Amino acid sequence: MALGSLGVVFGDIGTSPLYAFREAVVAASGHGAVDRAAVIGILSLILWSLILVVTVKYVVILLRADNHGEGGTLTLVALAQRALGRGGNTVILLGIAGAALFYGDSIITPAISVLSAVEGLELIAPALEPVVVPVTLVILTALFAVQSSGTGRVAAFFGPIMAVWFATLAATGLSHITDDPAVFAALNPLEGVAFLFAHGKVALITLGAVCLAVTGAEALYADLGHFGRKPIRLAWIGFVFPALVLNYFGQGALVLAHPEAIENPFYRMAPEWGLAPMIVLATLATVIASQAVITGAFSLTRQAVQLGLMPRLAVLHTSESHAGQFYMPRVNWFLLAGVVTLVLLFQRSSDLAAAYGIAVTSSMAVDAMLAFIVIWKVWGWHRAAAAALIVPFLFIDLSFVVANTLKFVQGGYVPVALGLFLALLMWTWVKGSRILFDKTRKSHVALTGLVSSLERRPPPRVPGTAVFLTTDAETAPSALLHNLKHNKVLHEKNVIVTVASADEPRVPDDQRAVVECLSPSFMRVRLTFGYMESPNVPRGLALARKLGLSFDIMSTSFFLSRRSLRPAAEPGMPLWQDHMFILLSKTASDATDFFQIPAGRVVEVGTQITL
Repeated sequence: MALGSLGVVFGDIGTSPLYAFREAVVAASGHGAVDRAAVIGILSLILWSLILVVTVKYVVILLRADNHGEGGTLTLVALAQRALGRGGNTVILLGIAGAALFYGDSIITPAISVLSAVEGLELIAPALEPVVVPVTLVILTALFAVQSSGTGRVAAFFGPIMAVWFATLAATGLSHITDDPAVFAALNPLEGVAFLFAHGKVALITLGAVCLAVTGAEALYADLGHFGRKPIRLAWIGFVFPALVLNYFGQGALVLAHPEAIENPFYRMAPEWGLAPMIVLATLATVIASQAVITGAFSLTRQAVQLGLMPRLAVLHTSESHAGQFYMPRVNWFLLAGVVTLVLLFQRSSDLAAAYGIAVTSSMAVDAMLAFIVIWKVWGWHRAAAAALIVPFLFIDLSFVVANTLKFVQGGYVPVALGLFLALLMWTWVKGSRILFDKTRKSHVALTGLVSSLERRPPPRVPGTAVFLTTDAETAPSALLHNLKHNKVLHEKNVIVTVASADEPRVPDDQRAVVECLSPSFMRVRLTFGYMESPNVPRGLALARKLGLSFDIMSTSFFLSRRSLRPAAEPGMPLWQDHMFILLSKTASDATDFFQIPAGRVVEVGTQITL
């Protein structure tokens, strides 16, 4: 695996030692004396969570559930839809829930990571406490501000920094394990089980902090397409996992030997001369972790748009050579607004930890549910065998979710409220799009009937080619009907184009276009793009030349319909949801930009539709 991938794949989980162990011990001790058995029990829970959840569930099992090399929650959705059919509302709802929770994670991760790193300034000088929040906001604002210029050059520095970071985690932890070798008892999973049974509600609260150690597990899976299964597995098992375990065990030994270190065991492991460099390194690592979830949010949004879960959003490519480097302005500023709000609202990383757990654990539970469908239907396992494999992991995930619900009032309400809001928006878009499609299909004219009529009694012809984009290949595009009605002319060549999204991440060029000749002057073209691709209609039409389509961009006009939506007297959805769908449709990016059509070749025709 290239060094650069360390910052992308493992950035989130790699910064969890900054706060995970501290939050768990504080929860168990009730901010009082540190109990030896509790510390060992917590270390055991962290260790076996890393082994079971990250290593076994994600690295061993879910990395095999790829869609032509791509991974992630929406990849599971695409695989499940392919097996069950696109009509399965359960799969769509799970996909919506997973996407909404990921956005919550993308907002909370930069806030808690950078805030926890900058809090190290207080150890250098307690008088610096008032500057922690302002410095955090400056770093985060700068990070989001540079997204529009692309991160390709910056990413070249990610790998070496993260390699130093993980080496430092291992070295600092190793240097303190001898403070109290009793921590090695945590290798026994029964220590964690005993802690859970002995401490009742306190253990459940502690479990809500332990789960912070596995944050970023889904990033391993989501980045499968960028780096491949084998390199991720080798890097995790051979480097990252040992470094994390050594660091956690070092923190545990330090706290057992010096209970006062519970205030911030991560930074207390650093020698006095190394505290300032450690703060700088930790800040860089958390910025890289934040960059990983930001780009992950961009990628997830593009997938969601292609899968029909969200309206079209502008995608600006920031690299001429790498299609995977792109920028989505609305998503970027939405994330920044959320991150700034959280930092100002919570002020401390310890307070923000309550909000973090629910988003992460709920997202992992959604992955487990979707994985069951994929293993059962796609891999062809017997339902009982698939359940036997996944249910234990789902039990762990749901245990983390339940533990985090105890922190609902302290901050857990934030990702829940955000997730419900985003899920409502996405479901409204899915439902409204279906209603709109059904209504327009009922009122439109059959394409083949119109073509036959026009060939028998053709209107006046004008030279050139007209391309009409439509969502329904069976009915005549409204732009074509309006052009005939108002201009009373027909181009010499007319191409009816539909753009479809495949359940695959990328579609080969030789499978991009399907061309059907309807008459001497009409052709129907279906262009298919993967859910990881940005649709480029002119390029797709150029590829269709091999299939008999005569296409010259300079003699072609693209006719697009601009819909004006109005709520109907008897709406298909509640009136408030109708208005929400109409508002979402207004925020959709212009089709000209989304389909990468030259603006000078576009003719827009307005039409009004009632929902």
